[in-house]
Amino acid sequence: MAAVISAAGLARTFQTKAGPVEAVRGIDLAVREGEILGFLGPNGAGKTTTLRMLTTLLRPTGGAATVAGHDLAADPAGVRAVSGYVAQSGGVDPQISVREELVTQGRMYRLSKSEAVTRAQELARELDLGGFLDRKAGALSGGQRRRLDIAMALTHRPKVLFLDEPTTGLDPGSRADLWDLVRRLRDEHGTTVFLTTHYLDEADALADRLAIVDRGEVAAEGTPHALKLRHGGSLDATLQDTFLAITGRGPSPSLEQTRPGGPPSADSTPVAV
Repeated sequence: MAAVISAAGLARTFQTKAGPVEAVRGIDLAVREGEILGFLGPNGAGKTTTLRMLTTLLRPTGGAATVAGHDLAADPAGVRAVSGYVAQSGGVDPQISVREELVTQGRMYRLSKSEAVTRAQELARELDLGGFLDRKAGALSGGQRRRLDIAMALTHRPKVLFLDEPTTGLDPGSRADLWDLVRRLRDEHGTTVFLTTHYLDEADALADRLAIVDRGEVAAEGTPHALKLRHGGSLDATLQDTFLAITGRGPSPSLEQTRPGGPPSADSTPVAV
């Protein structure tokens, strides 16, 4: 199956007063069409910087990458045309209605007014927002707002959807609903999903394959089962044990308090950005 996302030696160095900082040293990665990739890493691993480069929000200082055949450096507009991006903080305006948000997003993607209205109705139906079209975005629940964020990212029918910690702060029921939505996008539309998450149970449940980044490079990649067997010692190993064996570093204790629904279980400890 063809690689929709391909990176070779992708790197980013920041210039600071104290000298250059290599946030990403060289990412080599291939994500197949219709795959859900879980992108994990401890604090300072380079996960967020990599995501920002692949979505054209940050220019690489080394290496190369393509998204659905569009080169990051030579054709950033082409990358954006085939990509949807949902930031961790979201991007909805709480003062306007769901319908207005979706129609405005459609118009920004150069749909005609009638096309934007039709697309808004389609997205609301597909993402279970049909009963909320005339409700202000600020009055939605956390899970509903997250579905609206994703609906906006899907306006132009992207081939690749980048999700940056999409379930942070959601209750367990909303998390489960969002997991189902991500699976449907893959199964029904063939969407390739690049997922960053703090939660190891989320990565284990959702991802077809994992890439674990450490010190600016991919330290290990494979299916959750393969990584558990190779690095955790057995299929009964938890993903947390596997993660620790690969990186030698634990999650940020402060983030453990953010898991919805109470303290983390042995296999659901958040992984730091």
